[in-house]
Amino acid sequence: MATILHARASPIGEVSFSRRTAEAFLEAYRAAHPADTVRTVDVFDPALPAFGATEAAAKYKILHGRPHSAQEAAAWKAVEAAANDFKRADKYVLSAAMWNFGIPHALKKYIDVIVQPGCTFSFSPAQGYKGLVTGKPVMLIVARGGSYGKGSGAEAMDFQRPYLEAVLRFIGFTQIETLVVEPTLAAGPEAAAKTLAQAIAAAREKAGTF
Repeated sequence: MATILHARASPIGEVSFSRRTAEAFLEAYRAAHPADTVRTVDVFDPALPAFGATEAAAKYKILHGRPHSAQEAAAWKAVEAAANDFKRADKYVLSAAMWNFGIPHALKKYIDVIVQPGCTFSFSPAQGYKGLVTGKPVMLIVARGGSYGKGSGAEAMDFQRPYLEAVLRFIGFTQIETLVVEPTLAAGPEAAAKTLAQAIAAAREKAGTF
């Protein structure tokens, strides 16, 4: 039995193209793998740990080999718990909307919480940075209102897909499959409906071999 962690990064419910595509993928996955478990982390959940001044100070004390204060130790314990919770999964689905050419702020905060030294990456002068989340596949589903792919003329404005793929590689993922859902707005409602139908069909097909 495997556990899939679905990190969901859109707060608009069933209106969300990324969420609907991810749910179609997971529905097909459950049908093909009924013994597996799917767990969802909504990155907009206010119960997720913060990453502010105290957490940042704790992180840099680790990087420089310095001890934590009591407040920093408590804050870091919550960060470690979230990072280790992420690491426990066997497979991953990350679905994200594009906001202002990048990712939603809540997803960036979640990444800032889980991408931590000693948890999801390590560093040594001899080896440099090394990802610690290895040997696991991730399905990345990104939706955006416009078109940003090759030949669109807007490639340079895409700070969503390249960033997410880069940070996933940084923490150790090598099996990254990306499904792009676009355009969901700029070409009008008929084109958006067609885009969604195509994305859902592709998601269901990919789920069978994930």
